[in-house]
Amino acid sequence: MTKLDAKIPEGSLAEKWTKYQSSVPLVNPANKRSLEIVIVGSGLAGASAAASLAELGYKVKVFCFQDSPRRAHSIAAQGGINAAKNYQNDGDSVFRLFYDTIKGGDYRAREANVHRLAEVSGNIIDQCVAQGVPFAREYGGLLSNRSFGGTQVQRTFYAAGQTGQQLLLGAYSALQRQVGMGNVKMYTRHEMLDVVTIDGKARGIIARDSVTGALERHFGHAVLLCTGGYGNVFYLSTNAMGSNVTAAWKANKKGAFFANPCYTQIHPTCIPVSGDHQSKLTLMSESLRNDGRIWVPKKENDNRKANEIPEDERDYYLERRYPAFGNLVPRDIASRAAKERCDAGFGVGASKMAVYLDYAAAIIRYGKGEANKNNMHNPSDEEIQAMGKAVVKEKYGNLFDMYKQITGEDPYEVPMRIYPAVHYTMGGLWVDYNLMTTIPGLYALGEANFSDHGANRLGASALMQGLADGYFVIPYTIGNYLASEIRTPSMSTDSEDFVAAEKAVRDRLETLMNIKGSKPVDYFHKRLGKIMWDECGMARSAEGLKASIKEIQALQKEFWSDVKIPGEIDNLNPELEKAGRVADFLELGELMCIDALDRNESCGGHFRTEYQTEDGEALRDDENYAYVAAWENKGDGKFELHKEELKYENIKIAQRSYK
Repeated sequence: MTKLDAKIPEGSLAEKWTKYQSSVPLVNPANKRSLEIVIVGSGLAGASAAASLAELGYKVKVFCFQDSPRRAHSIAAQGGINAAKNYQNDGDSVFRLFYDTIKGGDYRAREANVHRLAEVSGNIIDQCVAQGVPFAREYGGLLSNRSFGGTQVQRTFYAAGQTGQQLLLGAYSALQRQVGMGNVKMYTRHEMLDVVTIDGKARGIIARDSVTGALERHFGHAVLLCTGGYGNVFYLSTNAMGSNVTAAWKANKKGAFFANPCYTQIHPTCIPVSGDHQSKLTLMSESLRNDGRIWVPKKENDNRKANEIPEDERDYYLERRYPAFGNLVPRDIASRAAKERCDAGFGVGASKMAVYLDYAAAIIRYGKGEANKNNMHNPSDEEIQAMGKAVVKEKYGNLFDMYKQITGEDPYEVPMRIYPAVHYTMGGLWVDYNLMTTIPGLYALGEANFSDHGANRLGASALMQGLADGYFVIPYTIGNYLASEIRTPSMSTDSEDFVAAEKAVRDRLETLMNIKGSKPVDYFHKRLGKIMWDECGMARSAEGLKASIKEIQALQKEFWSDVKIPGEIDNLNPELEKAGRVADFLELGELMCIDALDRNESCGGHFRTEYQTEDGEALRDDENYAYVAAWENKGDGKFELHKEELKYENIKIAQRSYK
């Protein structure tokens, strides 16, 4: 018998959320003032949840390991945020956004959660505009939209190439308003190292003050984890260096199931690896695929410069293979296609592990359009180029500048070189319709949960989910739990449960410090990352996954006997923080490989080489694997699988086709 109850409301899909909102238990405003909520993470999901819950009257504490919520990794999102506004009058709707998200996730997401996301998407835009987020606008004043992968409509709202930054500043301003009013207490430079459970319910956290090294106990009637994804398990990724899995992993060890850990998104539009010196990779927004054309030479090992290769000797392989969607196929498909071309010998650049993203045609197209606007009947090629570049600069200028700073090449003059890289994790803590994990009172929001993206996230949907969860979902669903907690007084953090949790954290930190080995933390992280990328990255096989599990187990033993951590335990010590995170990554990496080995199919970002169609596409097994894999941590590296069957009542499951 499964231990999973998704708590999906009864009724038709289009009415579930509306009826839920009308019937969910409410908390009296006077009672809200005595209910305390702990929120871990202050990115889009955390900041928006904190601002919304404090506005309702709850007492909120927010923790982040950065020195300001403005440094949350949400700030790095570039291309945009999806919403079903249909401003372009091109046929978009709530249902179409819902359908595209389910199909984009390769039919491995829960219908009810995804439809709710599509329903509230429009509200997010209204909220952000009211906060002053400077979305791009058309000449007539309407908000502008552009295309992203996996859709045939324009529904992506954007603020140049810095949408995440502008949205985070909006959420941050709402959060700081509540801080100023005394409704939110902000704890920066604090890292959560354990969740405290009392009588089976989440009742607080143990946090470490990164500046002093002191451990602190904090009570909450409920705990919200808004801590992002775990892509840094691969060492090289587009994630911020500090992004980690520790909060979610500690929750998993306390009883919160981890769902679909092997579902990793490889983003097709990243600056290629340039050498062993790199510690992270840089994303070039998917919005660039909106106007850029992706190609490789038709001749193997062609060493000519891009501008020396004639048009008829270029292979626009996405346009060739997927004519209906072209360069805007979903990320998993675009990534595998790039890898296939490079593996076949058609890669470009010194490493031959890159493809071109070319803006030459877009510059000419925009230039001719500007010439027509200005009534120029016989513009010169130079004038067309200049006007076209000006339009591209307005739309994507900061992205082009970033590319030039990093590579030294001018993308206005030569095509960019791109290659896939780890970007996002669709897996995360299992949550029900209320966003609650399998631990009562413990919630997971945004990328920290698994709920909305299936086996592949469509571009511009991460910002949508984070803000939907924080602004429009959790304020309702948390009342369902807290309405029965109004008689629970604030608990003393001197209780034996808090004391025991703090002692366990202290013991682990002291164990790490006392190893006094010979290898730095990064040595182990890099080795783990290589294993994960090679065997659990863009392609997986049973043979490789079995070998990688043994390699990771051996690496864990080596880590716990030979890691070297300088400095002191009760002081500022970034290496100690890093060591704790890598220790958790080592355990998570093993589970990711176990999950990938157990799923004998290909779907979305999970591509098992044994399961593919004749033309190299992912081959699902809907009869045996149409479920969410939720893993219970049994301790000592043992995990038990629980399955949440996925039922599709509103969408017909079909083989994904973007041709």
